[in-house]
Amino acid sequence: SKAEMGHTCRGTINLATANITVEDSCNFIISNGGAQTYHLKASSEVERQRWVTALELAKAKAVKMLEESDDSGDESVSQTDKTELQNTLRILSSKVEDLSTCNDLIAKHGTALQRSLSELEALRLPPESTDKIKQVNERATLFRITSNAMINACRDFMLLAQTHGKKWQKSLQQERDQRIRLEETLEQLAKQHNHLERAFRGATVLPASTPGTGGSGKDLCCPAKGDLSDEDDDNNEFFDAPEIFPMPDVMGHKRTGSNISGTSSDISLDEQYKHQVEDTKKEKRTRIPYKPNYSLNLWSIMKNCIGKELSKIPMPVNFNEPLSMLQRLTEDLEYHELLDRAARCESSLEQLCYVAAFTVSSYSTTVFRTSKPFNPLLGETFELDRLEENGYRSLCEQVSHHPPAAAHHADSKNGWTLRQEIKITSKFRGKYLSIMPLGTIHCVFHSSGNHYTWKKVTTTVHNIIVGKLWIDQSGEIEIVNHKTGDKCILKFVPYSYFSRDVARKVTGEVMDPSGKVHFALLGTWDEKMDCYKVQLGTGDNGAEARPRAHEAEDSRVLLWKRNPLPKYAENMYYFSELALTLNAPENGTAPTDSRRRPDQRLMENGRWDEANAEKQRLEEKQRLSRKRREAEAARASEDGTPCDPYKPLWFERRKDPVTQELAHVYKGGYWESKEKQDWSLCPDIF
Repeated sequence: SKAEMGHTCRGTINLATANITVEDSCNFIISNGGAQTYHLKASSEVERQRWVTALELAKAKAVKMLEESDDSGDESVSQTDKTELQNTLRILSSKVEDLSTCNDLIAKHGTALQRSLSELEALRLPPESTDKIKQVNERATLFRITSNAMINACRDFMLLAQTHGKKWQKSLQQERDQRIRLEETLEQLAKQHNHLERAFRGATVLPASTPGTGGSGKDLCCPAKGDLSDEDDDNNEFFDAPEIFPMPDVMGHKRTGSNISGTSSDISLDEQYKHQVEDTKKEKRTRIPYKPNYSLNLWSIMKNCIGKELSKIPMPVNFNEPLSMLQRLTEDLEYHELLDRAARCESSLEQLCYVAAFTVSSYSTTVFRTSKPFNPLLGETFELDRLEENGYRSLCEQVSHHPPAAAHHADSKNGWTLRQEIKITSKFRGKYLSIMPLGTIHCVFHSSGNHYTWKKVTTTVHNIIVGKLWIDQSGEIEIVNHKTGDKCILKFVPYSYFSRDVARKVTGEVMDPSGKVHFALLGTWDEKMDCYKVQLGTGDNGAEARPRAHEAEDSRVLLWKRNPLPKYAENMYYFSELALTLNAPENGTAPTDSRRRPDQRLMENGRWDEANAEKQRLEEKQRLSRKRREAEAARASEDGTPCDPYKPLWFERRKDPVTQELAHVYKGGYWESKEKQDWSLCPDIF
């Protein structure tokens, strides 16, 4: 049906882009140029040719439909069809009523005409008048016969239309009833599944939890670093809603229904922002408004998305946490002291151990965080100035929207610089979703000149369709010191139900340029990382000797351990101490800073309905800006005049001399603009 044109199921080949090739007299092949290929066999050459001709005609029609279709995607096809059908039925009904009225009028006037002519014939008139009257009478009789025939035909049409109309109405009602029954069944199944899951969790004996972790230290439900965006991107997915906890009356955060809805608040967002800014420089905040206990029916959202392209579905803030992707990227610096310690190391191999621990620590923030961050708008920025407290300051900017990409630069007076550009790509595999962050991370130490690079591992989101959402990290990270040639291989072991290994296990080896292993690393990406010195020796077979158990324990050094979560973190989106401070309003930040994003601020304050409306406004504003840029580029190409594509404000694209990759690198100027409070170059995105 037309409603299915907007989305496809697995195994579908789009005719508009299909390749149809003849193999031999009876066989032919249809493929999409990728993984999907059909080999078809006809009973004869004639039959094969009929199929190929029919498919080619259908392909031509599909290509024409594709060219004629608009790019709006705002209204589902099914809704259009429904409106069109209702309009057609309304017009048909009015036409049938008109025909019925005409039928009555023709019968009435025809009878009156016949009566008048009969009266004329009865009068005594001259002979020539009688002949004329007879002629008129014959014509009137013919007209009556024709009119009767037309009336009968119209009556038949009307009866037929009424009969079929009833059938159509009955069929439509049956379809509606069936759809309602299906929705109710699915909703009931979802409730039963949720009930069974809760009963199972209640019956399962859980291990003793560590303080401050809310009793779920080994819960498998942990979000990916760098979750996908939910706006009009090409890479958008559903994520299960996080568990919602009741809000205890502690720390002055008890809220009423009117507070949550925002109906009783007449203070503008700007005034709230100014009010919140006052104390930020004095001390960092240790709490945020508790997450409201809003119930969310996932099916009620999903059923309205049927027939829509996934990238066009506006996802509500109910699935989000009140931080942007730029702020989540900045959370990589939570354990910055690992890089401070690495900068003080004299041995490059020991330094590499701390860099490896820092690499693993960036995933620890994802353990309990099942909500996804806000997708940044193009040109959105986020600064974190901790020069006085921790010796570093950081800047992020959203440099691309399709595909979504963010550039990050951090400098420390303790002797290191970190920079990265991360793009997200994903592949849906049915039961799970693979998320591959693309881009290289660079860390340079000033005193030694050691330059390290590495890439992030693959994140797998399990139970996308049914079940409890949980996320795993898997793959290898190769950290290379481009100055000395030292190397570290980190292996993130994928979770297996049948494995006896500890969950989220990470192993690693630090080796010199010749390949000799000097340190072994062992730990988990959500708890800690240990380092063991490998005693270099020669065995009987000339192979490198591994340390025995007691020797390994003697040389063990704890490189990194995850900080405990703040008190009542389960009511505050499981934010860490750093995450709680990231969205705190600050004076002097750029007008494009994530802290100033209105939908995010409204969501943090518990006003989710207003946040959803504001989110849609911002997305629409961004879409209009993009269309305006595209129109300007099209006009420029027609006129032959040069047109600059979109360029980020604080980063510029350069070829990296070490990796030979094109990446966005910080070009300077932000902190100088902040000092002067000159933000004239900043775009109006909020």
